[in-house]
Order: sequence, then C-alpha cells, then structure tokens
Amino acid sequence: MAKALFGHVGVSPEMRVLSELRRLRDRCRKLEHEVARLEAANAALRQGLAVDDDMLTLSVPDGVAEHVEQPEPALA
Repeated sequence: MAKALFGHVGVSPEMRVLSELRRLRDRCRKLEHEVARLEAANAALRQGLAVDDDMLTLSVPDGVAEHVEQPEPALA
C-alpha cells in the first residue's frame, strides 16, 4: 500500500492506476490537514480550559426554580 501511495507500482502503470493513485494522494493530504486542524483546535480548547470552584456546584436561579414542577411522591 505504501508503495502505491508513492507511485512505485510497476514499470508502466495504467491510466486507471494513476488516477487512483492521484485520488489516494489527495485523500491522504486532506486527511493530514484535517488531523492538523483538529489537533490545533484541541490544543486551543485545552489551553482555555479552566475549572473554577463555582463550576463544581450546581445552583438554580430563583426565576427558574419557580417554573419547575415538583414530582409527586411515588407512594401518594
């Protein structure tokens, strides 16, 4: 497979093989760019990640708590 990607597929490759080789090279290039983009985005997210103590506790604002229906007891 690696030889095919680098173009060492024989003495006189067919046009079909050359077009497939070109397609595979383009696909590999696109995937490499996508991996680099995702790694950069992941690194940026990791740098901006900070957990405050406020994030570890859950608080409900007063206006929201009034609109939430309280469930009935199971054995009422």
